[in-house]
Amino acid sequence: MARFKRIEVVQKMGETGLVPLFYHEDSQIVKAVIKACYEGGARAFEFTNRGDYAHEIFSEVSKWAAQEFPDLILGIGSIVDPGTAALYIQNGANFIVSPILNPEIAKVCNRRKIAWLPGCATLSEVNYAEELGAEIVKIFPGAQVGGPDFIKSIKGPCPWSDLMPSGGVSPEKDNLTHWFTAGAFCVGMGSKLTVKNADGNYDYAKITDLTKISMQIIKDVKKTY
Repeated sequence: MARFKRIEVVQKMGETGLVPLFYHEDSQIVKAVIKACYEGGARAFEFTNRGDYAHEIFSEVSKWAAQEFPDLILGIGSIVDPGTAALYIQNGANFIVSPILNPEIAKVCNRRKIAWLPGCATLSEVNYAEELGAEIVKIFPGAQVGGPDFIKSIKGPCPWSDLMPSGGVSPEKDNLTHWFTAGAFCVGMGSKLTVKNADGNYDYAKITDLTKISMQIIKDVKKTY
């Protein structure tokens, strides 16, 4: 059962502006990346459903995170069917992110009052997702569907829409400034944030620094616009 109400999830994502997303088959690496992002200020984190037995990794990490970082909102991404959504909800997911718009997932999440962020690539899909109860709509793949200009175009006729681009988001000032001045509510950031060092291992100190830098940029941009 989710530890956070869906409105709390939405508010925290909007407050911090950044949702790191990550997958690895080694739960210890996942924990280390979560810790690095948390120390950088992130308070919502998306584990992605990418590999075999991913739900087992998530279950372990979810229990660990609840003890170590009780204010961290841990959710699951890359969900494409209602059965998998239900499985992760039973394992403690506080929000469900999908690369697609599947109304059956909405039904599962709404029954359990779980925040649901469906992936959309057109204004009609965004509108339908909101009809189904989505408070935040994921714009995916962000760069490929039009980038910040696409966000700006949606916010024109639909200023009430809260949009989270994912794909094409990086911790550079220009990149984040473009997304947020266009009207992004928050952003999902993956490999550009969870970087490795020259030896091919995850650079946890760098991940913490990039998280801090990204969140400061987002905070500064939101003050201006």
